[in-house]
Amino acid sequence: MSPFSAPSRYPVRHTSDAQDPDWTNAAVLTDFSFPWEDRTPPDTEFRALWSSDSFHFRFDCIDEDLVLADGETDREKVMGSDRVEIFLTPDESLDPYYALEMDPRGAILDYRARFHRKFDWEWNCPGLQVSPSIEGNHYRVEGSLPMATLQSLGVLRKDSPEVLAGLYRAEFSHRADGSVHQGWMAWIDPQTERPDFHVPSSFGILEWVGFGER
Repeated sequence: MSPFSAPSRYPVRHTSDAQDPDWTNAAVLTDFSFPWEDRTPPDTEFRALWSSDSFHFRFDCIDEDLVLADGETDREKVMGSDRVEIFLTPDESLDPYYALEMDPRGAILDYRARFHRKFDWEWNCPGLQVSPSIEGNHYRVEGSLPMATLQSLGVLRKDSPEVLAGLYRAEFSHRADGSVHQGWMAWIDPQTERPDFHVPSSFGILEWVGFGER
């Protein structure tokens, strides 16, 4: 029986090649929406696989108006840019949870937090690797995390194939006056009045298929 009450699940299938994951074997998640806006979301695809030593993930995003902010630090760049995000947590108390925010250039904002919005900006995710690409109106953010990192954070446990995770996209666009509209997309509608990913209701379950059998 699942220890989590999150209703939505995504199957993370196994890949035997940690250096070159077989993405054709990955399930494709496209259930991203604008929970706080009445407009059609641009195409967004998420894929994930696991190997003996790593968790592999990939976002593919259609973006007709790419917003990439300037800044002296990665944090400044990421916070003002289009980006994709993964949140991970040991349990639904979000005490703590871990956030990975990555823009199309590969700039990373990673931090630890506690509910609600108590941020530790000094934390860095051990072993996180990101490989970005931009081609026309499409960008891709591909990356990996060591399985050892997930286990040391208490996110992935040896007795359970389930990981509680949030999947998001910041979809920004330029207004006619030069300002930027900030749009927020999520895998799961958290049912909050205002945009907020930092709540338990925005999390679903990533299920490691075959975990513990290999």
